[in-house]
Amino acid sequence: MKKKVLGLILLIVVMGAIGTVSLLKQNMPKEIRVKGYLGGEKIGFLEDAEVQEILEEKYGIAADYARAGSLDMVTADLTGMDYLFPSSSTALEYYQDLHGDPRRSEILLNTPIVLYTHKMVLDAFQKQGIAEEREGVWYLDMEKLTELLEEGATWEEIGLPELYGTVSVDTTDPSRSNSGNMFSALLANVLNGGEVVTVQSLPDILPRLQKIFENLGYMETSSSDLFSQFLRMGVGAKPLIAGYESQLIEYAAENPEEWETVKGDIRMVYPTPTVWSSHVLLALDEKGDAFTDALMDEEIQELAWEKHGFRTAEYLAPSGTKTVTLVGVADSLTQITQIPTYEVMREIIENL
Repeated sequence: MKKKVLGLILLIVVMGAIGTVSLLKQNMPKEIRVKGYLGGEKIGFLEDAEVQEILEEKYGIAADYARAGSLDMVTADLTGMDYLFPSSSTALEYYQDLHGDPRRSEILLNTPIVLYTHKMVLDAFQKQGIAEEREGVWYLDMEKLTELLEEGATWEEIGLPELYGTVSVDTTDPSRSNSGNMFSALLANVLNGGEVVTVQSLPDILPRLQKIFENLGYMETSSSDLFSQFLRMGVGAKPLIAGYESQLIEYAAENPEEWETVKGDIRMVYPTPTVWSSHVLLALDEKGDAFTDALMDEEIQELAWEKHGFRTAEYLAPSGTKTVTLVGVADSLTQITQIPTYEVMREIIENL
């Protein structure tokens, strides 16, 4: 009798467990596998284990990507792709020009264009009255820097005989990568006396802009590759580059030991003015739409700032966060210039 009762209890327990598992499976979101093109500067964010866990457990999404420059992805083969995740609204307008409106587009992340340099270079800029430090954050006068670029001033002339050649800013190819594209827009506006370049003013500005970029020689197609070379190759090879604010924040968060060894030399400098790079996700189908919703999750947005340096709707002025004190990030940015219209940017892209 006891054996029958125990057997019955065991059966009930087993059936209950099976029922619980079945119920949990029913309540779990169905798996959605999404694939798209992603800018290299966001790979660390999308591959973050915490981000992936939230995507999978809360939304049933497994995200895959192919790396591509912000403008390259628009002209790439879109067969089987659910989304594009470039780094600017210019890429969105480029997509609309070629393909029409995507199913949906949302600005999910933001980061300003900054300059990365080395201590000795920044010291020289400070002595020349080009750079200054305010409350632990470095700023650089873009008008004065642009004058050096146009004049063809040498590094020696600004107090750096150790460096070879003329003062220049390494950047990515503006026709293929967003950081180079954004930096070209910034330079164009500075050349235009601080006013946003228009169709009418572009003919006077474009030859001057072309001359500056002609002096740069070979340009990388990926902002992440350029930043990596800057860290590895030293001041002689890469004295000054243009990149994203997010890159150094992410590097310091993901590589704390390496950061400790280089933080005495590496400097992040905010050009004044600068431009915002808005990372917009283009959903191409229903799966891309679901992916967009998932990336707007509050936890994911917080991780985007704290671990990867992307400012979001909640973290545009991240006062008091640990990231700010880590690498001297500006609390808020006030000297911002707007990107010229797509018509103007298309002309710049085609001629650089």
